[in-house]
Amino acid sequence: MQDLNADIPAPKILVVDDTPANLFAMRRLLSQVDAELVEASSGNEALMHCLDQRFALILLDVNMPEMDGYEAASLLSSEPLNHDTPIIFVTAAYTDDINRLKGYRSGAVDYIAKPVNDAILLSKVRVFLELETSRMRLNQALASLEQRNRQLQDEIAERRRVEELVRHQATHDPLTGLPNRALFGDTLERFLDPALPQIQDFALLYVDIDGFKPVNDTHGHQVGDLLLQAFAQRLRSAVRAEDMVARLGGDEFGVLLNGTGDTETVMRKCGDLCAHLRAPYLLSRNGRECTASVGASIGAAIAPVHGRTHDELVHAADHAMYEAKRSGKNQFRLAGPESEPRRR
Repeated sequence: MQDLNADIPAPKILVVDDTPANLFAMRRLLSQVDAELVEASSGNEALMHCLDQRFALILLDVNMPEMDGYEAASLLSSEPLNHDTPIIFVTAAYTDDINRLKGYRSGAVDYIAKPVNDAILLSKVRVFLELETSRMRLNQALASLEQRNRQLQDEIAERRRVEELVRHQATHDPLTGLPNRALFGDTLERFLDPALPQIQDFALLYVDIDGFKPVNDTHGHQVGDLLLQAFAQRLRSAVRAEDMVARLGGDEFGVLLNGTGDTETVMRKCGDLCAHLRAPYLLSRNGRECTASVGASIGAAIAPVHGRTHDELVHAADHAMYEAKRSGKNQFRLAGPESEPRRR
């Protein structure tokens, strides 16, 4: 960040006069002030200097050939860098009121008559130099403040990014990237919020991988992790964007089918999932490939038919899933005593 107390460059004064002796006299006189002096012997030369330099003050001779001081002042005041730079006319003539008014309309702020009174000129120059120094210090302070504001915005954005990352890590499974049990439970609670006018129709599915342990034991934990990732991705891709898929732990997953409360629709979806999830998984690790064949046991519970609370629905879906496993695996069961295992 810029140092607010850092030195600022010396302000510049432009002296415009077509007489070398006058330029020399101004040079000697203005050596008494802390400013950088730039000289021009014509209006055109002065304009060239103003294209790329900012001046604290312009001392301009009125009577010059080709371009007089009035025309030069009008052109100088139109340059972007110096449109507000004060111009003092230094002249031996044209001191009547009409010509003074003409000078003011051309952009001059004051007149100094020749021969120049050194004390008066130095006094006026110092005033304008102090104004320019104050302006530069203010601009420096504003630039420093703007830089600090940008840094603060960057820090705030980074803090928000870190907070979002922490929130994501707290609510998502690091291996599969799916929501974890805590987020899944919170979402289920929102679906069952008693403050809602009525419980919306949805289905809760508990999905457990059949045959995961043999794969994990035979090929190792790294292949087991690859299988979990592939299974999670396939499960997520098999449902709609508005549905929720979570890893509840180990090889167990949960699904919330939003707005799906029709029994036949839920049973058909479970059957499709069983078929989709039991297709072989081609896994690759360190350039070596292996194929894993697993299935899925699915238990389904429909709200509010099989429960109106979190615990009731979880118990119903979990019980149905274990019934599917006990009945031979790679099948689904809908909660309720009237349901029978459905094979696909």
